[in-house]
Amino acid sequence: MNQAEEIASQQLGVPVQIGSGHIRLLPTPRVVLRDITVGKASDLQFSHVAAVPSLDSLFSATKVLEIQIKEIQVKKSALDLVSALSNQKPASEQAASPVHIRQISIAALQLDWPDMKLPVMQLSLNLNADHTLDSAQLKTQDDKVSIEVTPDAKTHRITLRAEQYTLPVGMPILVDKASMQMLLKGQMLDIHQVDIAMYQGKINGSMRLMWDKNWRLQGQLKVAKLSLQQPSRLVSPKVYLSGTLQSQGSFSASAKDAAKLADHLRADFKFAVNDGVLHGLDLVKIASLLTKQSNGGQTQFDEFTGAIRVVGKQYHLQDLKIASGLLAGTGQVKIKPDQSLDGTAEVELKNSASLVAIPLDISGTVNDPLVLPSKAALAGAVAGTAVLGPGLGTSLGMKAGTAVEKFKGLFDGD
Repeated sequence: MNQAEEIASQQLGVPVQIGSGHIRLLPTPRVVLRDITVGKASDLQFSHVAAVPSLDSLFSATKVLEIQIKEIQVKKSALDLVSALSNQKPASEQAASPVHIRQISIAALQLDWPDMKLPVMQLSLNLNADHTLDSAQLKTQDDKVSIEVTPDAKTHRITLRAEQYTLPVGMPILVDKASMQMLLKGQMLDIHQVDIAMYQGKINGSMRLMWDKNWRLQGQLKVAKLSLQQPSRLVSPKVYLSGTLQSQGSFSASAKDAAKLADHLRADFKFAVNDGVLHGLDLVKIASLLTKQSNGGQTQFDEFTGAIRVVGKQYHLQDLKIASGLLAGTGQVKIKPDQSLDGTAEVELKNSASLVAIPLDISGTVNDPLVLPSKAALAGAVAGTAVLGPGLGTSLGMKAGTAVEKFKGLFDGD
């Protein structure tokens, strides 16, 4: 056993430990190993591995094997090991191997990724004589997700299907049905067709992933008639949107490691929400009373439009416009990596005699946003009222206070 551990460690370049091993003759001859760990931090853990030779190859120069694995746990740190192995010379450049592993099957594959709840999966790999991939099948044990890989000339076609599946990372978003058609060629994965049905809407698009030098991702998506109430409540249970979303845009990312792509994401999307309600925030009340934000309430609107720019982990909502029979508003908000908000807005009441829109400051967090009338505008309103009286004095004073605030903003950094 010690010799087997030493050989495996030399081949992989990392420590390998084997709990026990023995040879079985029934139902067919095989070598069985138990409790195997690979890597300094037990990056890979195998509970039971059986190497089953094909009977017609027992007395041949090249033994044909099937590897059967009952349970395997893979940590995220194992990606470094896989990357190192993939950089080794291909089998055609090495001495001919006396062993041909024809198939690898895994009954229970568990990926141990931080902040992700991934389901247990089943995997079957079929390999060519030079140990390159021929075909593969991957599916969750509940059959909600399946991936099939089939050869096509010098490429591989990949089909992903999912049904009633909750995303394992980020917010628990439910996907009713999804399919992706992909083409793997060399160091590029071309996802040329994305079709997703969720929350009564559709998401379509395409993307491309490349790793010839750095890891690079680029693509575009289009969203149609997606109902916002349920997914937006996952973002903020207190203040959220209802209505139907239309959106379209593109995204890209580049990083040295695949795991860092999300940290370097850049995206630009335009959006429109029609016939909706802003729940938990009454903009009419805040603007008309010039007081602090009151709990509850809602703002009905005919249309809410804007653009979303993503740079890494920071989101910038720009050119926001909201319109209804009672009000018209504009604004912009930054969502920082710590989920805090920094933004401004102006709301004009259509049934008001006011000569100026009411400026608002937006702060707090995504989960608990805070909207208040601007301090400078309030101070101007008080001063204008004192000098000229209510009504015209209030409006002119507020307008002056807002102008001072904007002029000061010209000298402030982002």
